[in-house]
Amino acid sequence: MTSTDQVPAQRAVSSASIAEVTARMREIGATLPRQDGVAVFDRVYLSVTEELERRLVSGHFADRAATGELGTRFARRFLDAVDAEAQGLRTPACWRPLFRFRRHPSVHPLQFALAGVNAHICHDLPLALVDTCQALGAGPETLEADFERIGELLTGLEERIREELMPGPDLLDVADPLTHLIGAWSLERARCGAWAAFRALWGLRTFGELLEDMADGLDSTVAMTGRCLLTPLWH
Repeated sequence: MTSTDQVPAQRAVSSASIAEVTARMREIGATLPRQDGVAVFDRVYLSVTEELERRLVSGHFADRAATGELGTRFARRFLDAVDAEAQGLRTPACWRPLFRFRRHPSVHPLQFALAGVNAHICHDLPLALVDTCQALGAGPETLEADFERIGELLTGLEERIREELMPGPDLLDVADPLTHLIGAWSLERARCGAWAAFRALWGLRTFGELLEDMADGLDSTVAMTGRCLLTPLWH
């Protein structure tokens, strides 16, 4: 019998785990200059994780334990990348553009935020979904309904990012390349792509070499998009 055939034991939501990742995000924000690209994304992601925690407590999700597990594993992939970069270790390719351009004077905060969201949704989320299913001994159907509920939260996030970081109307002519650049990226499409990538990775879970190749290819592709999102906009 494979792990996906087993019925996972019921578990309580680990509020301590969620609290750990939000506390670490606050630490990152407190130690970096506000304009640092990693700090920009960290603030955005912290607000999402705090909202996720509130919704877990309120019973918004059908399977609180599974969603709490996913939220924690998902956040830790970002935190692990930040820690690895700080220690001079190799990081996933998808995060390297943000780490490289984080202090570039001609990259707008909105670009930093979207590049971080791109790396985290398109690469980290599929892998976190696989990790969560393996940890729970369950299949994708266990997470599908609540994945859609998380999608609602993320869609609201995208709207806030654009509202808070988009230049004002008086700057739109000057920032026309920026509006063109961000208009080519969609969180909804990224989220759908993340679920499809997860299903593909899950289907390859028993084929070690193929799974690794698929994961590496996903990482490289997401990195390419991230580099485009961080194109310096001279003006």
